[in-house]
Amino acid sequence: MRNLILLLLLSMVLVGCGEDYNIESTMSEKVTDFQFTNQDNETVSLGDLEGEWWVANFIFTNCTTVCMPMTYNMSQLQEMIETENLDVQLISFSVDPENDSPEVLKEYAQNYDASFDNWSLLTGYEFETIRELSIKSFKNFVQAPPEGTDQVTHGTSFFLVSPEGEVIKNYNGIEEQSMETIVQDLNKVQ
Repeated sequence: MRNLILLLLLSMVLVGCGEDYNIESTMSEKVTDFQFTNQDNETVSLGDLEGEWWVANFIFTNCTTVCMPMTYNMSQLQEMIETENLDVQLISFSVDPENDSPEVLKEYAQNYDASFDNWSLLTGYEFETIRELSIKSFKNFVQAPPEGTDQVTHGTSFFLVSPEGEVIKNYNGIEEQSMETIVQDLNKVQ
């Protein structure tokens, strides 16, 4: 009985050690360290994002299905963040780094009226590197294109990452109303 009481007390203390962001968390994954290249050929690392709230997604520029609405929604989210005067970084990881050079990513994002003040589109790594980061840190499925196609299979979530580099929530990246939920959550944590 005494051990049970000690275990309960220890559990309560450990629960109290976690960050309380005042939002319903759906995840708790640490982002593994990375150092990639953005659309301006500049290096962006996990360390550069330390102390910042950020929203991430996984896309590629010649995607013929889900990436177009996802990128449109990221563009809308950027406008909403600016309207709300929120200090948030947006990160889009390419899951097709072989074809998505910095120049290709920049032109792609410009088609969505992206501002690069707080939105970085990242490349400059091997496919297996981004696949591993996506799966391990974000629990986001990524699979190489099936034989005879150039379409990478990947998840469609947006991810809220804390200033400590922890993925704390995921959202449906295809639904426009999810962008409102992200902004509501960002208003609660900032």
